[in-house]
Amino acid sequence: MPYMIEAWDAPNQAAQRQAIRPVHLEYLARHAPFLLACGAKLTEDGSTATGSFYIVDTDVREEAQRFIEGDPFHGAGVFGRVVLTRWRKSYLDGRSFL
Repeated sequence: MPYMIEAWDAPNQAAQRQAIRPVHLEYLARHAPFLLACGAKLTEDGSTATGSFYIVDTDVREEAQRFIEGDPFHGAGVFGRVVLTRWRKSYLDGRSFL
């Protein structure tokens, strides 16, 4: 079963998030085969990122932990809180895995 990783930005990290974003996107591109889904969590009006959400293709919690700890946002202190949770892939892209 994959893991979902939810991260909440620490207070006052909008500028740091923007500064690190290009390196973060390169990191995601290098790990694309490992990612089932990912993206920024946004304010209701869509104007500001407030954190990140990932679903990673691994059954091993330590691999998911290494992935998020290697994310440049994590290393730069953008994330204030990170939670890893096992996830049952029931539907993805309109396809059933049940």
